Order: sequence, then C-alpha cells, then structure tokens
Amino acid sequence: MRVAIAGAGLAGLACAKYLSDAGHTPIVLESRDVLGGLVAAWKDADGDWYETGLHAFFGAYPNMLQLLKELGIEDRLQWKQHTLIFNQPEKPGVLSRFDVPDIPAPFNVIMSIIRNNDMLTWEQKIRFAIGLLPAIVRGQKYVEDMDQYSLLEWLQRQGIDERVNSDIFIAASKALTFINPEDVSATIPLTALNRFLQERYGSKIAFLDGSPTERLCQPIVDYVEARGGEVHLRKPLKQILLTPEGMVKGFLIRGLEGAEDQVITADAYVSAMSVDVMKVLMPPAWQSIEFFQKLEGLEGVPVINLHLWFDRKLTDIDQLLFSRSELLSVYADMSVTCKEYADPDRSMLELVLAPAKNWIDKSDEEIIAATMEELKRLFPNHLTGDNPARLRKYKVVKTPRSVYTASPGRQAYRPDQVTPIGNFFLAGSYTMQRYLGSMEGAVLSGKLAAQAIADRANHLGSSPPRPLEVATS
Repeated sequence: MRVAIAGAGLAGLACAKYLSDAGHTPIVLESRDVLGGLVAAWKDADGDWYETGLHAFFGAYPNMLQLLKELGIEDRLQWKQHTLIFNQPEKPGVLSRFDVPDIPAPFNVIMSIIRNNDMLTWEQKIRFAIGLLPAIVRGQKYVEDMDQYSLLEWLQRQGIDERVNSDIFIAASKALTFINPEDVSATIPLTALNRFLQERYGSKIAFLDGSPTERLCQPIVDYVEARGGEVHLRKPLKQILLTPEGMVKGFLIRGLEGAEDQVITADAYVSAMSVDVMKVLMPPAWQSIEFFQKLEGLEGVPVINLHLWFDRKLTDIDQLLFSRSELLSVYADMSVTCKEYADPDRSMLELVLAPAKNWIDKSDEEIIAATMEELKRLFPNHLTGDNPARLRKYKVVKTPRSVYTASPGRQAYRPDQVTPIGNFFLAGSYTMQRYLGSMEGAVLSGKLAAQAIADRANHLGSSPPRPLEVATS
C-alpha cells in the first residue's frame, strides 16, 4: 500500500517507519525545509545549533527507546544521574536534589522524597504521600477520571498544602505542559507520576548527543528511504481532495517559487500535522461530522525556547534543572549536557519560558531582558557583581501553537488515530494515547496510526502486514 503522510515531525516519521516495517510504502510530505516538527533544529551562521524546545528523554518513554533501538542509535542518548534538581529561589544559587537510589520502584522514588529535606517538611511529605495514594492504588482509570479537575483543584481535594504546590507542582506542571497548576488537567502530572512510580528508571533523564534533526529524525528518514519510502521537504499541503463520497482522493501540494501545484495520490492518507493546522485544512464536507467537530476543543499552547551563549562557564551541572521561576520552566547548560554542543570554557543555556501566552507577542529584546533578570537570581555569583559574565549572543524560538493545551476536560476531545473516513488517519501527540503531549506520545501515535493502516490493508485483502509491538513499559 502507498500511504501519503502530511508532516515530518516525530509522529509522521514514526508512522512512516512502522509502515515500512509492515511492508508498505510511505510518502512523507513536509511543508518546511527542516525535519522534526516540534523537535526541529537549525544551525546559525556560527555553526551553533538552536532548537524548537529543550528535549529531555525519560526512562518512562518505552516506545521512543524501542524506536531508537530498532534504528540502532540508542547509544546517542546520554543518560544522566538519576536525580531531579530544583532551584531554591529563596536561596539564590542553591540547588535541591531528589536523588533516586537504584532500588525497585516505587521505593526508589519514595526514598528520594524522604531523603530530601530542603523543600518539604516531614508533615508535608506524609500529606503528599497520602494525597498520591489514590492515584497509585486505583490506577490509570482514576487518573483519567481526574481530567475534570485542574491540578490545583485536585491537590486541594487531596489536602495537599499550598507549599507542596508551589515547591514541586508548579515546576512539574510548567515542565510537562507549559502551563500552571491552576490551568492544567490533573490527569497530566498524575500520569507522569504513575509512570515514575511504576518503573525503576522511569524518571531517569537523558539528552540526545546532538540536534534532534540530525541525530534522531534523519536516521528515520534513512531507514524509510532504504526500504523504498520517500520523504520530501518543502511540500506544504494546500488541500485535502475528496471524492463525491467524502473519501480522500489526493493531497494537493502547493507549488513554491512559481512551481505549479501538484496532486499526490495514495491508497491511504495520514495527517501528522498539528491539530491547529488540521483544523484549518479540514475539508468543509467533514465539518459536520462529530469526530472532526471535537477537534475544535483542542488548540496548541504557545511555547518559547531560549538559547543564551555566555563568555564563560556558569555551571558544570550535567542535568536538566527545574528553575522554580515565575518566568522560566526548565533549563540546562547544553555545553555540559550535550556532546555536540560541548564547550569546556563557555556556557550555552537553553531555557523554556512558560507560561508563554503573555510573552509570545513581545520582542526578542524584551524577552531576553526579562530572562537575564531571572538568571541573576539563579546565578548570582556569575551574573552580578563587578565582573559579570557577558551574554555573547542569543536566539529566541517562538512556537505560537505547540502541543495541545492540556487544560481540564480536554481528554474528551482527543481523537483516535482511526477516523470515520475509511482511508484517512491521524497521528500526533494530541491524538488519544497514554503518553499525552510529548515526544513519546508523538512516536506512539505514529505507531498506532501505522498499525491501524496495516490492519485496514489486511482487512481489504492486501498482503498481510507484520504486527507491530507497542511498548507499554
């Protein structure tokens, strides 16, 4: 079967990879001149990389890890010490660590909480544990039912006090979803906690050894093309063409630089575009179908990723850090954490500004000025005083619509990968799968879409596809 896929982010590329494994021929069409979608990266004039986001990989990403292993590139993940590190705003320059011992789950995570005395008192630890008990004992069904509450509402219902929220959950919420606990569905952080508590290395973090575009996405393209598939850049989807019966008969691709539009035809079609783009390109004939109407309940969250190059080293910490700043979410010194970005003498901080809705329309200069003020609190010994470190250059990457906004009640609007249109499928982390809006969710959604297409081909009497293994742990 020939399958046209619109979008060369992780969802579209994963879909193509697993379709290739099942003996089909994917044709991936990407509107931009770069692979990766929400993990895209570019080089500047100096040869330095800048990325769409700060991409950390977790041990609780089984489908991503399986994909890397199948591609033979699992050694490109640089695993860090098993710990979670938080800044302490009330003690500038001081870090608080949750070191996770190498013992079975969930005792390893519990022990890391018990041994941390910087952020929580014993009373708070006990109330925290009691509050989390229902999520642990009653499982994922309970977690999904909590989508009716914001995280802050859920914490209040469980009797978990405001300091636990301010010390831990604001940082976790912004890191996972780019929004605050009063705005995020309780299902999201509870899902992450469930994975961390169930898997020995679930909360262990790795960084890729270079840019996601070159070190992760390009190997998928090479794999697909070696098996007869195709991946084309600068092929923006202009229109989804329909038959009189409402089925897809082709993708109309916009011609660039004076070239004529072209029609790509296939046996099946996949939208691996963001939900916001999919809504714009929705054929009018589908807009009355309930399945597609639900997409109106989803929209991408604004995200801003920052890169700051300094003239000296600010830190030697080889790990992701939670800033606990009102402006910033997580950050890392990529000159330490990433092999390709390594610099023994100078730092390159990569930071996520979140929530970004009030900043997305501001100038780069305003954003950097505010960020530098925050960094003075995080690095007082380096950025204040008589001889502060100098900012050599910076890059601000804005994504006005990133992963879907995970506010309460959104689970009901997330679609399946199989649509009511017999030859049209969806992939993307906004579609329904257990890993939510993440790289793992994108990969799993692509795999599930590929499996659905392979099943459809088998049902129609094509050559039987090889079954795909969906990793759950």
